[in-house]
Amino acid sequence: MYSDFFDIKTTMEESIKAQEKFLKSYESMMEVTSDHANQTPREVVFEEDKLKLYHYKKSTRTVNKVPTLIVYALVNTPSMMDIGQDKSFIKKLVDSGLDLYLIEWGFPTADDKYLTLDDYINIYIDDCVDHIRKENKVDKINILGVCQGGTFTLMYTSLHPEKIKNVVTMVTPVDFSTDDGLLFKWGKYLNPNRMVEAYGVVPGEFMNTGFLTLKPLSLMVNKYVDVINDLDDPDSLSNFMTMEKWIFDSPGQAGMAYKEFLNSMYRENLLMKGEMQVGGKKVDLKKITQPLLNLYAERDNQVPNAATIPIKEIVGSKDYTAKSFPTGHIGMFVSRRSQEEVAPTVVDWIKNHSK
Repeated sequence: MYSDFFDIKTTMEESIKAQEKFLKSYESMMEVTSDHANQTPREVVFEEDKLKLYHYKKSTRTVNKVPTLIVYALVNTPSMMDIGQDKSFIKKLVDSGLDLYLIEWGFPTADDKYLTLDDYINIYIDDCVDHIRKENKVDKINILGVCQGGTFTLMYTSLHPEKIKNVVTMVTPVDFSTDDGLLFKWGKYLNPNRMVEAYGVVPGEFMNTGFLTLKPLSLMVNKYVDVINDLDDPDSLSNFMTMEKWIFDSPGQAGMAYKEFLNSMYRENLLMKGEMQVGGKKVDLKKITQPLLNLYAERDNQVPNAATIPIKEIVGSKDYTAKSFPTGHIGMFVSRRSQEEVAPTVVDWIKNHSK
């Protein structure tokens, strides 16, 4: 009887201590004000509608003579690639001598609901490429596409091959027929037409709900347990809060482009079939003959390897290199492996192909 009471008392004491630690963690998180994203020095060099083109300031004397443009996905913002100066993928590229530019798409509003893939690829990306070419007095630039931005990059390069010297794709899907991963399995059954009719611009909150349901509950819980255990590390807390902001701070999706992408890719797999059209022009990826580096994550639960590996089959590049890394989708950009293996692979390949 006494031992039972003692166990209850011990359990209650441990519960109270855990609650106190959680409250202390919550208070500490509320006091964290520093945002560790986008700290690598940069400036806006071109704007069009909601879009901003950033140019990163050179940090080394020797800079690659062919500039590189990063094209990110429309979902989320590219700040994930520049979180914490000791972990920043972008800072690593800049410090290694790349002349780097980045497109930030901005947050669409109701007046953007009629934007199409043609607008994003043949106007926005093309105008940014032309600005960089003119500013640097070069005929061709390098282009690096991330996730959906990589799919855009391939489509753009096939339509404007004369402006691109080298292509890098990272965690980029082209074959949407795979059932690996819930997003690809569910995407075939989504009705984007109804969503666009209802919203015009599909809210970022809706996108967040969809992506968050793909994550196991244990991961969602464990990340907060990890934060509680890191109470005495202000930098760790700041980085955590920055990542949380990135996850939940999702732009809405311009209705027409969203509908086109889901229908053409997830439901009909037109790019892989060679039947995709943008702005009335056929997207023939065999027209991509530039050297191409394709990087993917072996533990990617957002863009499965089965969607990425087939890039080799559908492009016309004879100089083709594929490399995988034992990490996840986000780990390609925010991890020690990103700093020590992924970024150096990108830098070395671009430099060797930009001579």
